[in-house]
Amino acid sequence: MTIHAVKKTISLPADLAREAEETARIEGKSLSAVVQEALLTARTVRLKREFGELQGYWSRIARERGILTESDLERHLKR
Repeated sequence: MTIHAVKKTISLPADLAREAEETARIEGKSLSAVVQEALLTARTVRLKREFGELQGYWSRIARERGILTESDLERHLKR
């Protein structure tokens, strides 16, 4: 699988840019790699939050319908 990189120009506040550059230096990575890692981490956090919200929603719906166990769910799905 070939990964196609797209170049982008971004603006960062000076303090954040310094921190990103320092992180890159300490970790022996390129600035691009540090930014990629930060974006991937942010995406992971967002997806986990969204999953939790969906899980909470469907758990509430199940409780409202009296579905508390796998057996309850099986009975409900057989209807």
